[in-house]
Order: sequence, then C-alpha cells, then structure tokens
Amino acid sequence: MATTKLTLPWKVRLSIFVLSALSDASRRSNGTFNRRIFNLVDRKAPPNPNVVNGVYSSDVTVDPSRNLWFRLFIPSISSAVSAASLPVFVYFHGGAFTFFNAASIPIDAFCRLFCRSLNAVVVSVDYRLTPEHRYPSQYDDGHDVLKFLDQNSTVLPSIADVSKCFLAGDSAGANLAHHVAVRVCEDKLRTVKIIGLVSVQPYFGGEERTGSELRLNRVPVLSLKMTDWHWKVFLPNGSDRDHGAANVSGPNTVDISGLDYPNTIVFLGGLDLLRDWQMKYYEWLRKSGKGAELVDYPNAFHGFYLFPELPLARLFFSRLKEFVTKQISNMN
Repeated sequence: MATTKLTLPWKVRLSIFVLSALSDASRRSNGTFNRRIFNLVDRKAPPNPNVVNGVYSSDVTVDPSRNLWFRLFIPSISSAVSAASLPVFVYFHGGAFTFFNAASIPIDAFCRLFCRSLNAVVVSVDYRLTPEHRYPSQYDDGHDVLKFLDQNSTVLPSIADVSKCFLAGDSAGANLAHHVAVRVCEDKLRTVKIIGLVSVQPYFGGEERTGSELRLNRVPVLSLKMTDWHWKVFLPNGSDRDHGAANVSGPNTVDISGLDYPNTIVFLGGLDLLRDWQMKYYEWLRKSGKGAELVDYPNAFHGFYLFPELPLARLFFSRLKEFVTKQISNMN
C-alpha cells in the first residue's frame, strides 16, 4: 500500500536527515554505539537560572554513583496564574533508549515549552542509556527518581504540588513512563500522587510485523532495521521482542486490572510505523478497565511534537492542556 507523501518545511527535513544519518552511522553491527559520531548532532544546553520566556531551570543530582539526575524547569511566578500550587510533570525523553539526555538541546527546548504551555513544574529525568546499560536500568532510574521526589519534595519549588503529579514521555520515554507507572502502583508512594499519564507515540514492539511497520517502513523517523537494532541492545540477552518490556499487551504482559493505574492519554501519528503497537497499548488499557483517551493525528510522523514550527505541535499542546485540566478537576 502506498503511503501518504509527507510535506515538511525544509529546516525540519534537514534536521531529520542529519539526525537520521548520524544515528545510522553511530550504530555498529556488533551492538555498540559510537557516541562521538552522534554527539556531532547532539549538542547540549546548560541549565539556566535566569528567567527566559517565563522559565528557568536547574539540575538536581539523585545518585552520583550512577550519574542519575534530572533537570528542573520552573515557570516564573509572573507567568503563573498565581503563586498557588502547580502540577508536576515527571518527563522521560525519547531516543530509543540510546539517544539524547536531559541536557540535549531538543529535549531542553521541548521541556521549556512544556513548562510554559502547561504552566507546570517539569522534572526531566536523565536516565542511563543503551547499549551501555540494558533493561531494567532505565526503569530503575525512573522509579528511583519518583521515590527521591517522594522523600525529598523540598528540592522542588514551593509552588510545586506533588499531589498533582503526571508521568509523561515520548517514544521510548513513553514506554518508560508506562513501566514506571506500574512500579509506582505496586510500590506505594507517601506524598507523590500520580493523577495522569501522557503517552506520546509510545515505543512498543513485538515479534509480529504489523501492518503499519510494513507499510510505513520508509517514512521518517524510524525504520524496521533501526527499531530491531535498538530492541536487541535494550532487552536482556536471549530475549525476543515479545518480552514484557516491549510488548506490553502480548504473551508476557503484566495484569494491571487490579492496579490504580493513572488515566492516560495516548497520542498517535498516521505516519508512524509504530502506530499499530500504540493502538494495541491503548486498547489493552481499555480492556484492563483503565481510563484512556486516544488522539490520532493522521499526518503526524514520529517525533512531530519536537518541531514547534509545525501546526500539529501547537495542536498537541492544546489537546494536552485539556487533558491536564480535566485530571486536576477530577480531584475535586
């Protein structure tokens, strides 16, 4: 079946081309990753204690022994509706568990926009990457940041309300957010209360080749060859893609029907080869009796939200704000 032709501004096309070329060049057939090559495009931004466009940021260390930290984004009081409590978003960036970190310029810029658009405090987690650190390192890091915030909420500004906490992630970060949510449900927290989960084009997979994987293999940003490589270096040695970390609704699924799993919004793109797996996730949440909303943008490719110049990115933030407002109002 022919795919829809994707028309993008030249700057977006160039960014995708350079990123794809360097990520392809960085992956080695022996399962290692050449970070020196990828770092040519993965430039870093320092935290900025000065207010820029209504947001300032700082870095907080959680565990120096494994270099676990997060970047904290705070809206200035003048940009807040009031000095009243603001929701807290614990955000996990995408990158197939291999690319980027919390200081990467695209991630930093996205979190600043996230903070400003939603008027929320954002905790951007810098978790360990593959192939140097396999599963479950990333889930351990994400869960430990939640436990750290639960025990050390004073590291957040006084306007942050951890009883209005959301987990959020895009791509591999959305996979991470799901598994951290399951862990949090099983391991009760004292002060942090997760009231919603934002899953943006979640990175799931399985042994089956789905229709969207076959149909959209030549559409940016992903390819089957790329996803196969990244699952291979993420999952435990000897595991296939039906491992519960990848195929959350498959043969090795965890039963969440009895868990207090948060209400979830799932964003899909019509030009994302993973969309069938993302749809399976949404349907599985519903079958498990969990609150789930689906937002499907037919012309969106994987990672569209990282390009604020695209009209769909603005629609994304508008729809996300509706979801956040709804979850907070449901608390009352």
